[in-house]
Amino acid sequence: MPTRRAHLSPQTAHGQLAAALAALREANAIPDGFPEDAVAEAAAAQTTVPDLDLRDIPFVTLDPPGSQDLDQAFHIERSETGFVVRYAIADLPGFVAPGGALDREARERGQTLYLPDARVPLHPPELSEGRASLLPGEDRVAYVWTVEVDAAGADHSGRVERAQVRSRAQLDYPAAQADLDAGAADEMLQLLPEVGKLRIAQERARGGASLNMPDEEVVRDPDGYRIVRRYALPIEEWNAQLSLLAGITAGRMMLEARVGILRTMPAPDDDALASFRTKVAALGHPWPRDLAYGEYLERLDEHSPTTPGVLQAAATLFRGADYTPFDGTPPEQPLQAAIAAPYAHVTAPLRRLVDRWGLVICAAICAGEPIPSWARESLDELPSLMRSSNQRAGQIGAAAIDRVEAALLRDRVGEVLSAVVVEVRGERARVQLDDPAVTAQVSASGFTAGTRVDVRVAAADVASGTVQLEPAEAPEPSVTDTTPSSATTHRASA
Repeated sequence: MPTRRAHLSPQTAHGQLAAALAALREANAIPDGFPEDAVAEAAAAQTTVPDLDLRDIPFVTLDPPGSQDLDQAFHIERSETGFVVRYAIADLPGFVAPGGALDREARERGQTLYLPDARVPLHPPELSEGRASLLPGEDRVAYVWTVEVDAAGADHSGRVERAQVRSRAQLDYPAAQADLDAGAADEMLQLLPEVGKLRIAQERARGGASLNMPDEEVVRDPDGYRIVRRYALPIEEWNAQLSLLAGITAGRMMLEARVGILRTMPAPDDDALASFRTKVAALGHPWPRDLAYGEYLERLDEHSPTTPGVLQAAATLFRGADYTPFDGTPPEQPLQAAIAAPYAHVTAPLRRLVDRWGLVICAAICAGEPIPSWARESLDELPSLMRSSNQRAGQIGAAAIDRVEAALLRDRVGEVLSAVVVEVRGERARVQLDDPAVTAQVSASGFTAGTRVDVRVAAADVASGTVQLEPAEAPEPSVTDTTPSSATTHRASA
């Protein structure tokens, strides 16, 4: 799908919008920098170097352009029965002393926050973008997952162990995708789509499905702020399958050892499935009874004006994602239903708190060693820490986008703009404007999901992040709606 962009002048961006975003961070007590004791601890922290040396394996990283907090590096090679996938994960646990200043601050934060005017890291950049990051050409310690995959993409064995590694190259998604499309990628990178597609097929066979929701990002550049809405490149989906492979392997390890923390989510009940079928049929995309859910989503045309409505309905189908710790008795419901497998977060320790526990637990299991007492004894604390962090990230992220959207529409009050109806609920509808790329609510007034409509910008207040739209034929407004424009925009993660 073509990227839609709308620019806000630098004068406005650095004025009213900048003030609104700064006030938002202050109101939510978003930290600016790290406490002195955490900074000092990060500067002095050293990890132990294991005997296992895998620096001869040509790992590469693959991330968005400009990334420096590189959690993951991968290597794929063919084997007699299929493939060997190696996935190296940054040794953040080696730098963080349990109970120390870094540990305490990370528990407060829970995850890295990505905001339009700031990036608030989970750990000091000296570690997350420096000595712990898998930067190219640098000797690093990593937790290396090694998983054997057969010719059909099914995984049969897996282990994780600390090792010395060295990334050979820092790849980014657009450039790597262009190389693959042009046939210019090296032999190892060419295996990524092969393995990725096989793993997607395995996911479909399990009954799972990765929901390819379009990303909605606020980007800041010399021309101002802009909202970019785009679907993931194929290479991003293939790379995500490597992360899922490591997480599924970790989940199985934990269940076999009867200790760990899973990312769980219940399957939708019959009523939810029936409601979903009704919604997508009304949008002109009926779900055939003989077609698997994942395959149905895969066949959707991303260029169809009704596809956003289908994806929105799919996003609400799976609810109740949580972290489930256990020690002794595995959970009755161990699955992450959208993945259709047991699954644990173990691939982003630089940016997500819980992964530090998953890595040290799985490494101990594989080595036949006792699980570190700090990790085992604090398992029950993690769900509340991560729930709080996820809620905070979701709320401030949505509020920030609201303010950028209001700023993009501030000087267009009174204009009639084209939009697609994404969802209708009672007397309100949610629409996506073509330009600027704004999602907002409007009086339903006969609107139907999946149809194209014209709406008038009635009001936009940057300070509060509120937008009011109305059907184009409605009279000019005299009051401002106080409903945030993107309050119901879907944002989710596995």
